[in-house]
Amino acid sequence: MKKLITVLLILAVAASFGFAGPQNQGQSGGGALIGLAMPETHVLRWEKDGNTLKAEAEKRGYRAEVQFGNADQAEQNRQIQSFLTQGAKALIIGCITDGVSSVVAEAARDKVVVIAYDRLIQNSADYDYFITFNNFKVGQLQGQAIETALNLASATASAPKNITLFAGSPTDGNAFFFYDGAMSVLNPYIDKGVLKVVGPYPRTSADAGNFQRIATENWQAPIAKTRMENLLNNDARNVVLDAILAPNDTLARAIIEACKADAKYRTKLPTVTGQDAEFDSALSIKNGEQYMTVFKDTAKLAEAAILLTDQILKGQSVNIPGAVLASGDLAKIGDTGRKVVKTYLLDPVGVTRNNLNVPVNAGFYEAAEAAQLR
Repeated sequence: MKKLITVLLILAVAASFGFAGPQNQGQSGGGALIGLAMPETHVLRWEKDGNTLKAEAEKRGYRAEVQFGNADQAEQNRQIQSFLTQGAKALIIGCITDGVSSVVAEAARDKVVVIAYDRLIQNSADYDYFITFNNFKVGQLQGQAIETALNLASATASAPKNITLFAGSPTDGNAFFFYDGAMSVLNPYIDKGVLKVVGPYPRTSADAGNFQRIATENWQAPIAKTRMENLLNNDARNVVLDAILAPNDTLARAIIEACKADAKYRTKLPTVTGQDAEFDSALSIKNGEQYMTVFKDTAKLAEAAILLTDQILKGQSVNIPGAVLASGDLAKIGDTGRKVVKTYLLDPVGVTRNNLNVPVNAGFYEAAEAAQLR
């Protein structure tokens, strides 16, 4: 009898440890898998984002696997299905198109947490969270940089400044916010006649026909370069452009390359905007070519995304330092067309030659790169 009691006590103690084990693990991730689906690597930031997300997840005790979709939605869907097959508890998705919604629905059926990362997943009601930067403000910063560089406040209709417009991928919902933010600054000057648009002019992204004409499929630099070359040989042949609204750094550099081949711009390039603070563009800004970029500290975004995931998985209240829950007019940033998801926004920073130290001091670049920018 004593032996039986002893055995039962041992089993009870073992059971209590077995029960406590997973609870304790859960406080530090417990080795649960987070699937990280990034859209591509031809825009340099996505590779960095994927690696940072993985590191942040592992720091909190999760397993993490990152895959890059090669700008192919079918390929990304297969990658996400692989995460689900492996038993992922959460997915962080930088989507390519709204074609990802079918696998997001699969994740919802499996009760897997889905967080849209820096790109809203359109046409889906099967997820609840989106984390990004204030992308309308990104565009505003680009518009304000042009406003300042061209001194539009003092420009006159008798001597208007000339601008041509580029937008990002029409399959990326952020592209619409970037553009509308920029045009909220520039449209008043166009209305006054002191800023003249050369080429297609969608007043806002709601002008779908003209927006499509200035959009750049999949953010591909060769497409932007070819369109810029065509503009220089046609609509902009007999004018000197003072500014070019370019939505990101990859496209900005391609546009600048096209301009350099035109004799009119050999000594003075137009004011060209950008975004992402890529090293090559930061160097271009230092050297007086690209005028500005928008610094979105993606290391902070990745950290915030993993913190959000961690809090959701643990059933905790969401509290992300440096991020705000979008409300009012900004809440529409999270409108998928099927529902409005909770959207957490981080602030971007406009960077010119005058404050290039901001991304440098944030540790955004490798040491050898930072040394070239100081």
